[in-house]
Amino acid sequence: MTILNGFTTDSTHALPLHVLDRDGFAAWNARQPAGVQAWLQHQQFTAAAGTAVLLPGDDGVAGAVLGVGDRADAYAYAHAPFALPAGSRWQLASELADADVANLQLGWGLGSYRFSRYRKPARLPAQLVATPAAEVRDVLAACLRVRDWVNTPTEDMGPQQLEDAARELAQAHGAELEAIVGDELLEQNFPTIHAVGRASHRAPRLIVLRWGQPDAPHLALVGKGVCFDTGGLDVKPADGMRNMKKDMGGAAHALALAGLVMAQQLPVRLTLVVPAVENSIGPEAFRPGEVITTRKGITVEIDNTDAEGRLILCDALAYACEDKPDTLLDFATLTGAARIALGPDLPALFANDDTLARQWLDAGDATRDPVWRMPLWRPYLRYLHSGIADLANAGSRMAGSVTAALYLERFVDEGQKWAHLDVYAWNDGDRPGRPAGGEALALRSAWAMLKARYGG
Repeated sequence: MTILNGFTTDSTHALPLHVLDRDGFAAWNARQPAGVQAWLQHQQFTAAAGTAVLLPGDDGVAGAVLGVGDRADAYAYAHAPFALPAGSRWQLASELADADVANLQLGWGLGSYRFSRYRKPARLPAQLVATPAAEVRDVLAACLRVRDWVNTPTEDMGPQQLEDAARELAQAHGAELEAIVGDELLEQNFPTIHAVGRASHRAPRLIVLRWGQPDAPHLALVGKGVCFDTGGLDVKPADGMRNMKKDMGGAAHALALAGLVMAQQLPVRLTLVVPAVENSIGPEAFRPGEVITTRKGITVEIDNTDAEGRLILCDALAYACEDKPDTLLDFATLTGAARIALGPDLPALFANDDTLARQWLDAGDATRDPVWRMPLWRPYLRYLHSGIADLANAGSRMAGSVTAALYLERFVDEGQKWAHLDVYAWNDGDRPGRPAGGEALALRSAWAMLKARYGG
């Protein structure tokens, strides 16, 4: 992955780039030569959001105007790298506030991205002459890591490769990494992680990263790492299974956020917990109707083997709570119900602490990287009733994202401040700055929330 794809420090032959919105276009246009005004009028260019136009000059192109909408939204600028000529160089010619420059650079980096591990991009993005500030660079790196990891097919992004990615980040930042693999999961009391992953030829594992000073506030991140989900014996239909390489999107978010926390030296003690499995079909596959005694001692009847994400998360959450963190966040591509309710762009936020939820909502508004709070409506626990165990892992189709969150909450200690993000981690189709495939959603707002929470 090339983090700074789309940027250059070489200003040779760079052309001026004017960044304007509709409100500022008229005054700028009035100051231009008559020929430029006529050209823009002929093009019917008004600096509408998501537009761009090349300006004529004696030797060809003399510059360009980028039309933007909400300047606080990094995606307002993300169309530029592929709206402007391939490989061309551009120097910012507009006076922008520092925050707008940061959003321009972040949007340019997001817009320049193409997943290129298996195929060269059809064309190069335009280049912005800039050296992004460290935070912009690190946020961009985190977002693009999520995209790369989610886009990578399971053959090259199984449980071992997810551990390798975590180990690479740990080594880069001086963190400790531990992996509990295969039957060691049973020996160390992680029965649900083992049950979900035992049918695969690739051993399930729990990946644990630790970083930071012992006396700092303790932040715990948990990410669902189902590297491929067949649905198990309750097998998915073909169209439902097609993109299940993305079912480790929660782990990708948690791991990328951990990397960002470490890179930016947020003053916390960090623990990252990622259960990594493949939910496969085979002689060792766990079965509907089985009862598993979880790490926390709660017995769970398997109603549906395709509700496996909450199974691996319940042991991981219980483990994370044992060290009593100040804040516990989990990320998971958990339910189709959340997508039906909120669509692909709005992750569903569940939280047992109003202050934590409000901080994330406010950060989402500020960064234009939103979340939408959903209720932990505890009467719906009745939908997880089991006749022979403490609860079932699934049940009714009613309120699917709510019942999934309620299931997870049973494994979070009372009094523990916790938020759960049900995230899609995917773009269904190409949009400027959002190519089809893996996507980081609410990662930037999670980072902004943590900075506000811990004074970074």
